Amino acid sequence: MTIRLLLAEDMNMVRGALVALLSLEDDLEVVAELERGDEIVDAALACRPDVAIIDIDLPGIDGLTAAARLREKLPECRSLILTSLGRPGTLRRALAAQVNGYLLKDAPPRELANAVRRVAAGQRVIDPQLALSVWGTAETPLTERETEVLRLAAEGLEAGEIADRLHLAPGTVRNYLTTVVTKLLARNRVDAIRIAREAGWLP
Repeated sequence: MTIRLLLAEDMNMVRGALVALLSLEDDLEVVAELERGDEIVDAALACRPDVAIIDIDLPGIDGLTAAARLREKLPECRSLILTSLGRPGTLRRALAAQVNGYLLKDAPPRELANAVRRVAAGQRVIDPQLALSVWGTAETPLTERETEVLRLAAEGLEAGEIADRLHLAPGTVRNYLTTVVTKLLARNRVDAIRIAREAGWLP
């Protein structure tokens, strides 16, 4: 039985290499290749893959948000996150999004094909050392709204633009950013973004 795959990766060379690698397997078929996170759900509904292999850092929307939406719209399609982000905080977010697999890009090539098969069979596949490290890592101290404000700030938006996007008052946004800087013991907004990214608390 052939396992149908959707692959979402924004780097053309990496995506091409992954398609070539997966095509060597007799039981795997890539039926869709994408480079944007906001294209994943529509493409999956059109081609009905068994497994979606999704990078976290995608334009449009990030891979974890896309995986969560895919689970809502097409629950029979399983998701395997393939990423270079091996931070425990990022894995926590992946688990919260109920992904079926989480594999690092530096894993041996053969491991990817095996992970796809296991995910397709209903198993959850997570790097064991990374999974163990999660239990010793603190949860994010930020609320969902604080995280959203900081994420938009990390994209380069100013307080007024963030306020328009989230339908808040500019003063409220500035208060959120001040709270974030305080909670993360950061020197300023830029430092807060760096800390949150390194901890895996930002998409």
